[in-house]
Amino acid sequence: MAAADAPKLLWNQDNVRDVAESIGISLADEPLRILTQDVEYRIGQVIIEALRFMRAANRTTLTVQDVSQALRVLDVEPLYGYESTRPLRYGEASLGPGQPLFYLDDEEVDFEKLINAPLPKVPRDFTLTAHWLAIEGVQPSIPQNPTTAETSSKELLPKGPGANPALAALAGNDNVSFRPSVKHVISKELILYFDKIQAAVLDDDPDDEKTRLRAAALASVRSDPGLHQLIPYFVTFITNQVTHRLDDLFVLRQMMELAEAVIQNPSLFLDPYASAISAPVLTCLMSRKLGGSEEGTDAIQDQYRLRELAASLLGMIAKKYGQTNALLRPKLTRTCLKHFLDPTRTPAVLFGAISGLAAAGGPEAVRVLVMPNLKSFDAAILQPLREKGEPSRLEFEALVGGIMKAIGTLVAGVAVSNGVNGADLSREAEQIVEFLGPIIGQRVEQLGNHALNRAILEVKHLE
Repeated sequence: MAAADAPKLLWNQDNVRDVAESIGISLADEPLRILTQDVEYRIGQVIIEALRFMRAANRTTLTVQDVSQALRVLDVEPLYGYESTRPLRYGEASLGPGQPLFYLDDEEVDFEKLINAPLPKVPRDFTLTAHWLAIEGVQPSIPQNPTTAETSSKELLPKGPGANPALAALAGNDNVSFRPSVKHVISKELILYFDKIQAAVLDDDPDDEKTRLRAAALASVRSDPGLHQLIPYFVTFITNQVTHRLDDLFVLRQMMELAEAVIQNPSLFLDPYASAISAPVLTCLMSRKLGGSEEGTDAIQDQYRLRELAASLLGMIAKKYGQTNALLRPKLTRTCLKHFLDPTRTPAVLFGAISGLAAAGGPEAVRVLVMPNLKSFDAAILQPLREKGEPSRLEFEALVGGIMKAIGTLVAGVAVSNGVNGADLSREAEQIVEFLGPIIGQRVEQLGNHALNRAILEVKHLE
């Protein structure tokens, strides 16, 4: 009964018995079991310490040196004679059925060739010398320091892999090549996975099976924890597709959904790529022309839906990565504001600009940057657009709706009230129309939201 309850050992007891008998010790079953447990524990302890040295050296392969260092840390005499720069090769011999014996396969050395081989050159003894690199900011002309000509030519060399290679020609170095210090190697499985994701996302077949496959691909990117090495490939793929496929609304929307899936993956560290992934989002948000030559209500609505998706994605980027990158949110807000205040932009671009500004900058950006400029915007953009009549009706309503949605963020989460303590809404409406202009002012007046009116008038009084 006791034998049945005893823990199962991973280490073979016969090995311990053989070693004990080789030094003249005979062990009974119980001492043998206890000694085997101790041997198993000690070996596990050595392996854990060796793994710590392996990880400290940023390696994934355990070496003999790691085991030797672990033995030294555990105050055990390390092994000798097994350290080698070459991998150990093991041979297998059979002592009988089911009894393999492994041994080190030593390389055979031909002594005749070894004796007759020429002696290697005697290595020079290394010496250390000191010299002045600069004395009070002046570099002395000694052989150890580069000459003035060499220094001036090196200043013209391109720095980094993205620099202009034409600078090398100016320095007289036409054949300068740059190699990355670290080669980015990914597994074949990840390459296959990335190819499958690309094919599924770009497949515009309306078939239900293809639609489910696209949804499954985006769900996998959104939740798979093993995609760290593919982050730069996803960012580059999204950027290239948006840059070269501005005439295809389907591809643009798929790229925004793919970017959203990558950002929502909780296992991916995207902080260094926040600025890079913002570029295609800004392109879909404020590009002058999205989609092909199709015209009609459906095409315009699809374009505005794409801009709304890009605006929400821009707000997600600013909120998620604004803390680690202090310049990201101001840069995104400044870009959107620049397009919003440009009267030469089309209504679609202005809609994307105000939507992105409200999403990235938040209520404070709307209060400080947008509200004081709405009266001039009303006169310069909205009124001429309304006068164009029915052809521009859809764009006019979309632009006004985007501005109203941005204004609504001032009281987001506050309950709508039609009057508080007998507040004079008519007087508030007159002041709001005067402050915001007739079109936007009348839209705000129709809402009858006292909290929103008060927030707008606070901005007016701050001026």
